Amino acid sequence: MRATLRQAARATVHLFLAAAMAFGSYLFITVLLIAATGAVSGVGIWLVPETVLLIRRIAGAKRRLTASWTGREIPEAYRTVGGPLRERLRTAVGDPGTLTDLRWMGAYYAYGWLTVLMLPLWPAGLLVDGVRRGLLGRQALVLPLLVRLADLEASWSAALLRPSPKALLASRVEQLTATRADAVAAHGAELRRIERDLHDGAQARLVALSMRIGLAQRAYAADPDAARKLLSDAQDQAEEALTELRHVVRGIHPPILTDRGLEGAVRALAGGSGLLVTVRTDRLPDGPRAPAAVESAAYFVIAEALTNAAKHSGSDRAEIVLARSRTGLGVRVRDEGCGGVDESAGSGLLGMRRRVAALDGTVRVTSPVGGPTVIEVELPCVW
Repeated sequence: MRATLRQAARATVHLFLAAAMAFGSYLFITVLLIAATGAVSGVGIWLVPETVLLIRRIAGAKRRLTASWTGREIPEAYRTVGGPLRERLRTAVGDPGTLTDLRWMGAYYAYGWLTVLMLPLWPAGLLVDGVRRGLLGRQALVLPLLVRLADLEASWSAALLRPSPKALLASRVEQLTATRADAVAAHGAELRRIERDLHDGAQARLVALSMRIGLAQRAYAADPDAARKLLSDAQDQAEEALTELRHVVRGIHPPILTDRGLEGAVRALAGGSGLLVTVRTDRLPDGPRAPAAVESAAYFVIAEALTNAAKHSGSDRAEIVLARSRTGLGVRVRDEGCGGVDESAGSGLLGMRRRVAALDGTVRVTSPVGGPTVIEVELPCVW
């Protein structure tokens, strides 16, 4: 009986919240009528996008409520409403997600009242099920109806709020457009960085090297000792130029990734980070390697995270976890520093997000004040 009461109480909470939302949706009819009148008259046409955004918030709250009961997330698929009024209006009206939300809201006006059935079920359930369980030792009969009622309400809401294939496709196209723009921006920034490194580093050293060799040629006959000194300096500058070029090449695609794979490259990176880094791998050495683009993105994410940890965290320890999953590669970098990461303060995390988004991956940063800072990246790939 105790378990039955707990389930019925949980169902009652869900039905109560659903009833409150249904009552609010009845009141929302006034807003819909005002927006419709304004759209027809043309005077309040600006109300239409705002009303659509408000409907999205209501539908989003209902999705979260339904997901908390069923344990299954209901995806959202909306196009971004922004720009001038004409563009906002066209997007709000033409978005397939708007039709889905309006269809759910219209149906909710009809089946939302079912939630009030919980009111007579409780006294009847306590009386009938109390007798059946307490005196006759039989299964509860009335109180489980509350759970079934909550299941019915949630199943109808989930079916109505689930985005259509057209809405999912439109949302996916918008997402890919944004990630493509970010990838192009990241590519341009990378090219400018390489050009800057070559111009300020290797090119300057090679110019100085050429000048010293020229001076050594002129001084060779008159002052062999000075010429040898110039040639020695030229050799040093040649070695420095080679070091600069290796640094630029590592910035494009580290050769160690090709030679030793991701695990070996990450261990070498950890060894040269200046921190005490623990590297753990989960099924990574087993089976084939990830695609080169995925390994490169994971390597640069870890390199950026370790650089930030060494500069800003105040901690001398970090942990790296590389995990192979059925659908991709997971990367987790944790440091025990001061936390409080501000993503708007620099371009490191933004570049990390752009690089990962170009591969359709995700980045999650958790950094409360006082630490720790945890960066988790999921990179999809086929093994």
